[in-house]
Amino acid sequence: MSKKEEDIAQQGAGALMNDDEPDEWDKRIFSTGCADENANLTDCYWHKKDWRLCKKEMEIFRACWKKNNNDERTSSKDNTGEEK
Repeated sequence: MSKKEEDIAQQGAGALMNDDEPDEWDKRIFSTGCADENANLTDCYWHKKDWRLCKKEMEIFRACWKKNNNDERTSSKDNTGEEK
């Protein structure tokens, strides 16, 4: 491997190490107080590839969302489709 190739490889490895820092999306999710519930819901969908099979996880996420008053700080709709 040439010196230039080694430098590029080290830069790439450094970029991967810095990937553990929270990005804007992570910060937004953490600020809701429902990061774990969001991760569980996302994991469920990733494994099952069908949101309908993740109803339990969705209900847990919704309960957390309401408990943390996130429905008041964001524009959301209730089950009837009407904006709150």
